[in-house]
Amino acid sequence: MDDEYAKLIRRMNPPRVVIDNNTCADATVIKVDSVNKHGILLQVIQVLNDVNLVIKKAYISSDGGWFMDVFNVIDCDGKKIRDKEVIDYIQQRLETDASFAPSLRSSVGVMPTEEHTSIEFTGTDRPGLFSEVCAVLADLHCNVVNAEIWTHNDRAAAVVHVTDHSTGYAIKDPKRLSTIKELLFNVLRGYDDFRKAKTSLSPPGIMNRERRLHQIMFDDRDYERVEKAVGRVEDKSSRPQVTVLNIEKDYTVITMRSKDRPKLLFDIVCTLTDMQYVVFHGMVNTGRTEAYQEFYIRHVDGLPISSEAERERVIQCLEAAIERRASEGLELELCTEDRVGLLSDITRIFRENSLSIKRAEISTIGGKVKDTFYVTDVTGNPVDPKIIDSIRRQIGHTKLQVKRSTILAPKPPKETTTGFFLGNFFKARTFQTFKLIRSYS
Repeated sequence: MDDEYAKLIRRMNPPRVVIDNNTCADATVIKVDSVNKHGILLQVIQVLNDVNLVIKKAYISSDGGWFMDVFNVIDCDGKKIRDKEVIDYIQQRLETDASFAPSLRSSVGVMPTEEHTSIEFTGTDRPGLFSEVCAVLADLHCNVVNAEIWTHNDRAAAVVHVTDHSTGYAIKDPKRLSTIKELLFNVLRGYDDFRKAKTSLSPPGIMNRERRLHQIMFDDRDYERVEKAVGRVEDKSSRPQVTVLNIEKDYTVITMRSKDRPKLLFDIVCTLTDMQYVVFHGMVNTGRTEAYQEFYIRHVDGLPISSEAERERVIQCLEAAIERRASEGLELELCTEDRVGLLSDITRIFRENSLSIKRAEISTIGGKVKDTFYVTDVTGNPVDPKIIDSIRRQIGHTKLQVKRSTILAPKPPKETTTGFFLGNFFKARTFQTFKLIRSYS
């Protein structure tokens, strides 16, 4: 009965979206008002994420059963949103209640549709791992059309879409699917993988790929810190700063300061949602290179964080959420005509030249590929420019472009992205009154 009543309330109060290009001089302001429910903040941010908008500021409030958010956004070129098609898409997605249906959480698995077969895997990261995966898929006559690969804390995870190279459609033969799963598992297991590798074919279309990758890596406990390899140069100053505090017994306050990058808010809210926390109030403010975020949260049971162990786990998980998509290494972009086995050949060349792929985005549109790789040497340090020149000669200088390097880049000037500490929401309380969690019931 409660569920039916909630549905009735949502039908009587459909979401309202206002997209305003006049109020702010340098950003488009998007206001969303809706009946509140668990997960709605993530769903709104995902819609903005789907059209590659950059969130510069945000103000979040969802107390009292009503969700009221304001986002200041720009496009990838730093301009306001003028494209009518994009504006219509945002309004249609956010104002249609059906689009707010919660994403289903699938188990890690392999499942075909008419267009492609979706493969998910996770295992211990090592140099050449993705190359070995691509070689197996090529040998099995699978063509990779889209994929996203993340590595973090010596763990690797991927969501890969493949087709049969002879038909161009999904692979449906159960025996062949079983063979793909078995051979990929053997590659991922490696020689001394003490943490179990997983490979399976999963229902596509259920969930955004990036959303799914967060879940896979969270389930794989990639947030647990591991010792870095000898010789690895790590810039500890680039680590995100996450603090978790309680104010009296009402809320837990999380503050985060890190390098700014696209989709940062999406990544953080994904993790909070997966950990079953609700954001009641929040703010986001970004500077030229730094982002500050502050959230007032409770668990879905209505309680704030109540133990030191829980506090430490939240800090670890949010650090991982920020770091997973951090663009570590040299960015290489491949643009060329697609062909069967192309990705296997490219990753083999990387492996033979001792490059390690830290993250990758693979896409195929209209018979052309646009792949982005973030690479380091096998120790995690910057790649020798001579090696990159050699690789580009093999692949083609016009096909493989060097975009930028994010390892040991010159430090930007110190910013003061101080944030507002949500003073408008809690004027009676100041940040100085926040207390670290030291006593728990």
